[in-house]
Amino acid sequence: MDHTTHHQDQYVTGHGEHTAGHDPHGGHGAGGGSWRMAAQATLHCLTGCAIGEVLGMVIGTAAGLHNGATVALSIVLAFVFGYALTMRGVLRAHVPFRQAAKVALAADTVSIAVMELVDNTVMVGVPGALNAGLADALFWGSLVFSLLVAFVATTPVNRWMISRGKGHAVVHAHH
Repeated sequence: MDHTTHHQDQYVTGHGEHTAGHDPHGGHGAGGGSWRMAAQATLHCLTGCAIGEVLGMVIGTAAGLHNGATVALSIVLAFVFGYALTMRGVLRAHVPFRQAAKVALAADTVSIAVMELVDNTVMVGVPGALNAGLADALFWGSLVFSLLVAFVATTPVNRWMISRGKGHAVVHAHH
């Protein structure tokens, strides 16, 4: 296998890891990225989103913030942690900070936005979830459920973007 083929078969996740056998430019067949690769990109996105989302919900609930402020805080923190995880991997490849930030914005913005829209819609839609306390199973169950629904809804979006060389596919160019 020559270097070019080997390079195309590697995909850099936001964590600086390599997943062999994945072509971020479409992969399996004409016109579509693989579902496995899309799921991995979505899981990466979900990791950052979940950290920010949970932290925002916990802070907002513990501080007694209004539901709107709690949701806003969760969204902001989801973007911050989502971008930070991607930047961490890109920075490990010795890409300058400003360029790494641009890569993270290009790689994650749509995915995080979709994930946050779905996740927060579910949280707001579950009666009493945002008003439940931190010790309440309704709060935690709703939060886990909302993240699962967001994962399912975002995976096809990531597959579509990756198949067009966008989204997490742009991280590959900086390896």
